[in-house]
Amino acid sequence: MISTRGRYALRVMLDLAEHRDMEYVPLKDIAERQEISKKYLEIIVRDLVKGKMITGVSGKGGGYRLDRDPQDYPVGEIIELMEGSLASVACLENGAMPCPRAAMCETLPLWKEYDQLIRDFFYGKKLSDLASVRE
Repeated sequence: MISTRGRYALRVMLDLAEHRDMEYVPLKDIAERQEISKKYLEIIVRDLVKGKMITGVSGKGGGYRLDRDPQDYPVGEIIELMEGSLASVACLENGAMPCPRAAMCETLPLWKEYDQLIRDFFYGKKLSDLASVRE
């Protein structure tokens, strides 16, 4: 399940994409438009900056902006940054220890197929597919 943290991060990214005509978008403006607490957004944008998704500048005229064009952001990348792995079961997480039951696990193909569907879906959608990007 995608948490509010992941959903709100996606909304922040969409807001920034839709306001690319501005040099930097103040966090208070995003908070008002998205009806999300500015305090909570401060935590989210900190992680987006650390993940090199957005750039922030403080002071007069400061705010946030995308580091790339909206079409260069797969939705899956944003969600995984905020939520962690999209893997449905622990044995399919990146870096997981090999499961001793993998060779005889009758459900493993099901989980692999499911994970591939999820990955293809979220990585097949770009931020630009969701945003009403102003030119």
